[in-house]
Amino acid sequence: MRRSRLATLALTLASSLGVMLSLAAPAQAAATDRYVALGDSYASGVGADSYTSESGSCLRSTNAYPALYNTNIKPASYRSVACSGATTADVINNQLSALSSSTTLVSITIGGNDVGFSSIMTTCVLQGETQCIAAIQTAENKVRTELPGKLANVYNGIKSRAPSARVVVVGYPVFYQLGTICVGLSANSRAKINEGINLLDDTTRTAATSAGFTFADVRSIFVGHQLCSYGEKWLHALNYLNLTISYHPTAAGQSGGYYPVFRSAAG
Repeated sequence: MRRSRLATLALTLASSLGVMLSLAAPAQAAATDRYVALGDSYASGVGADSYTSESGSCLRSTNAYPALYNTNIKPASYRSVACSGATTADVINNQLSALSSSTTLVSITIGGNDVGFSSIMTTCVLQGETQCIAAIQTAENKVRTELPGKLANVYNGIKSRAPSARVVVVGYPVFYQLGTICVGLSANSRAKINEGINLLDDTTRTAATSAGFTFADVRSIFVGHQLCSYGEKWLHALNYLNLTISYHPTAAGQSGGYYPVFRSAAG
């Protein structure tokens, strides 16, 4: 009986140790990761201030979610080549070269500039509801017909250059909380803008999943922090003095919204 009890105790301890080791594995993996961040202004951190001098017009912020991951998790190596205004073609031509066979973690936010997101918001602000809705509809058509192929080209490029990497595709937040009292754009324009962002995110998620990548969806965590919401705003509204940061996450949006979602998805 005593031997049986000892055997049971040994098995229990071994099982517990195995669980502990398995729980510790992600942290150990993160510490040895070679991490490269790709993408556009949402990945570079436009709107979050504290831009690095080396990044120039790419406006890479130390408050952006990739930089926060580097600061908090401390992977073995880290490089961000994300750049304000980047399209899928820019990623292919200018950013994929940062990857190598030794890269073990990649993040990317891309696609908004391919469908003219910045010019759409300018149209909505300056030209009114009819032109706003028409511009978004044109962009939605591009999302459906052109964006999947462009994203596939980027994702194939990532797999080719970093075949062993975990890849996290990070989406965009929906801008407006609807059903609140809000000045500026009409309710119809705000609803159409949200519709366009949701289509962009859903299309990106489908493409990322098809490539075998993880999609990190930030839409839910931004609820209550959107424009026209009553909570702390995690997005810049239109800023006539600094148009570049308009409709981009604040530092709080990067740290409170983007970072925890990416951290969870990165494993």
